[in-house]
Order: sequence, then structure tokens, then C-alpha cells
Amino acid sequence: MTKHRPTKHNPKRSSHQHPPVKPTPPDTASDAPEKTEAVDDAAESEIERLQTELEAAKGRELRCLAELENYRKRAARELEEQIRYANLELLRDVLPVIDNIERAIQAGEKKADADALLEGFKMVGQQLEDVLKCHHCNRIEALHEPFDPNFHHAILQQPSEEHPANTVLIVTQNGYQLHDRVVRPSQVIVSTTE
Repeated sequence: MTKHRPTKHNPKRSSHQHPPVKPTPPDTASDAPEKTEAVDDAAESEIERLQTELEAAKGRELRCLAELENYRKRAARELEEQIRYANLELLRDVLPVIDNIERAIQAGEKKADADALLEGFKMVGQQLEDVLKCHHCNRIEALHEPFDPNFHHAILQQPSEEHPANTVLIVTQNGYQLHDRVVRPSQVIVSTTE
């Protein structure tokens, strides 16, 4: 066996005793960063979730505002169009009156003794025409114009040497339009080539 060699040590201690270990207090400094990191991660996660919800809510709000604005514009356009063409049916009913007045004027022009009647009818016809113009209902000028199926309704074709083909030779019934919409097309006789 080997001999045990004594080591230098404190004579107050025995060779079998270990130096006393001081109890260390719990390491609160090292635990604090872990807890703080955990709280920070949870708070950061909650902030991100709330920011995502906020962005989604902002997006929904913008879409709703855009839809509302589109609805307002569409409703305003529809209302404007309804107002603009509100008198269309009334004007269609008034036009036969104008036709009858024009017929009476034509009949009065053939009789020399009906000058006063003729003058009266002309005045009423002009007055009614002015009322229509006031309401943006204007006569479609068709005589000697090129035939346009959007404004004219051809009832006959007639050969003509004086006018090119598809020219309005005679207007048998005047047409009218309200703003840019045709109330009634002009009834016309159109030229053809021989």
C-alpha cells in the first residue's frame, strides 16, 4: 500500500472535514431575465395579434366606405337620370296635339277665307313648340338630311335626281328628342337612285 502523504492544511481543520459551504441565496438576477423575456414574448405576440386585427378592421372599414361611396354615386346618377327623363311620357302624349295643330294649319293654308283661324293655329303651334323647347324637347331636323335610322323612320322610298341616295326628301311627321334620347323618330320618305 502506498503511504498517504499529508498535505498542508489548516491545523484547525481535520483532514476528514470539508470546508463549510455557505448557502447561496436563490439567483433572482438570473431568473428575472427569463421571466421578463417570457412576458416580453407574450406581450409582443399579443401586440402583433392586435395589430393584425386592427389592420383587418381598417381594411374592412375602407371597403365599406368605398362601397358606400359607390352606392351614393350610383344612386345620384339614377336619380339624375330619372329627373332628366321624367317628362318623357308626358311629351309623348303632347306630340299628337302638335300633329293636329300642324294639320289644321295645313288645311287653313288651303282656304283663303280662314286667315284668322290659320293665324291663331300658328300662334298656338309656336307657343306649344316653345314650351317643348323649354323642357328640352326639340324637333329633329330631318328634311334634306342624310337618313339616320336612329332619328328617322322611313315609310317610303322615292327616286330623286336632285338628291343623293338615302336623303330625306319629305317629312310626313316630325320627330322629337328629349336631351339626347329620341321621344319619337321623324317619319320620312327617303330618296333612292334610279
